[in-house]
Formats: sequence, C-alpha cells, structure tokens
Amino acid sequence: MAVNEELLKQVLEQIRPNLQGDGGDMEYVGVDEDGVVSLELQGACAGCPMSQLTLSMGIERVLKEHVPGVTRVVAVNDNADGGLSSLYDEYAPF
Repeated sequence: MAVNEELLKQVLEQIRPNLQGDGGDMEYVGVDEDGVVSLELQGACAGCPMSQLTLSMGIERVLKEHVPGVTRVVAVNDNADGGLSSLYDEYAPF
C-alpha cells in the first residue's frame, strides 16, 4: 500500500511541537515503496541517547496508527560520512 505523503507530513507536523519542546526537531527526508519513513533528527534529538526510543516508541507508533502503509521509521544523518559515528567520537576510547 502506498503511503499518502500529504497525510504523513500533516501527522509529522502534529508531532513536531513535542520534539521542539525538548530542544529538538526533525526533517522529513522521504518514504520508500516499503513504507519506511526516513527522518533527519536535529537539534537536541540528533545527539540524544534516547533518540532511538523516540523514533520507535514515539514517532513510529503515532505514524503507524494514523498513516496507513507506514511500516517503520528510520533516522538518517546529514553528515558527510553518512553515519552516526561523528556523534560519538567524543566518547570513543580508541
């Protein structure tokens, strides 16, 4: 089932104030044919150790409930290396 992107964006806008209230934000990146929604977490959410919980138990749960066809939500990173490693370099022991 194809995801209605307009509905998806409307629901994301309803979620956004909750993230902004904690100093974070998100940017919609896209949704693939399998219903996987990609978001870029920003602000406090980008480096928060609880961001995976926010995605799965918060954003993903709400999207699955209100937007037919959504199967999963994943975070993408806008860093040049394409990974999350730079968020954790400060703590790397090696």
